[in-house]
Amino acid sequence: MIDYLIIGSGLAGISFAETALQNDKTIFVLDNNSQNSSKIAGGLYNPVILKRFSEVWQAQEQLLLMNEFYTNLEEKLKCKVDFKKPILRKFFSIEEQNNWFAASDKFALAPFLSTEIISKKYKGIDSPYGYGEVLQTGYVDTALLLEKYKEYLLEEKLFQEESFDYDALQIRNDSIRYKNIQARHVVFAEGFGMHANPYFKNLPLDGTKGELFIIKAPELELDVIVNTSVFILPLGNDLFKVGATYNWKDKTDLPTEEGKTELIERIKEIIACEFEIVAHFAGVRPTVKDRRPLVGTHQDYKTVHLLNGLGTRGVMLGPSMAKALFEFIEFQKPLDIVIDIKRFLNKVKK
Repeated sequence: MIDYLIIGSGLAGISFAETALQNDKTIFVLDNNSQNSSKIAGGLYNPVILKRFSEVWQAQEQLLLMNEFYTNLEEKLKCKVDFKKPILRKFFSIEEQNNWFAASDKFALAPFLSTEIISKKYKGIDSPYGYGEVLQTGYVDTALLLEKYKEYLLEEKLFQEESFDYDALQIRNDSIRYKNIQARHVVFAEGFGMHANPYFKNLPLDGTKGELFIIKAPELELDVIVNTSVFILPLGNDLFKVGATYNWKDKTDLPTEEGKTELIERIKEIIACEFEIVAHFAGVRPTVKDRRPLVGTHQDYKTVHLLNGLGTRGVMLGPSMAKALFEFIEFQKPLDIVIDIKRFLNKVKK
């Protein structure tokens, strides 16, 4: 018997898998490769919500755990996935500069917002009002991370690619059985695919579609991430990842002309040089209306658990939410009420 059967190998799934392994637990992972939001994500981590100049929930705690988590993963996978890079917020007016300084005076934001205006001129960007620098930022190459982690799981014979058959799950008082796998617990980390899960489908997982570009812009010289209405992330060789859109109605992972038009318009607000669209991606982020993850145990089955709803901040949230769920299962450490699925009154029954 193994300790955990994990369904899903996106950021949530591998965060829980690695947390369990680091605590000497045995695992097996199943995934049908149907969800791509983790793979195409920008992967940025940023402790400040720049649209409202407010602190990300539990930002400092998440950053501390995240840094340790990805450092350990880089050693394990023998590849670089975490890249520390400044995020600069381009100012469009004196008023925006003043709003930045007002925000940097707030106790919660002071560790994350530099009080110096960055006046450096980047070729390809007009920036008469300069930039504000967000501290403790960077990005994780999520596509590379997921690829390398899957390779590791396959090497260790801990992974199988298949669609989960919910009818084949047998739930007992102290264990579960799925086909030829017997485990103490099953953890569902399916992202937006949770809507097909009979145990948790009544939870309010909303789903927000995002579209991104890879662009080629030889005249743009940028060694930092610029973030305004979209982010521009340098990848090297004149390539940049640009995103993202937010669509709350369309739940498909197909790129659209509407998304393309919106991204082009926003890029032109930031840069002042020619660019070519090299690739266009789309995916549905697993988001929740109250902007908090979905973590916890099924109300009727104590061996059936959920780790979902990481939304747009999966890189930061994944390690801390996996730790919270693991400690809840293994040590009965209470979950924060704002992430516990008990906060919703929906009766989740099969």
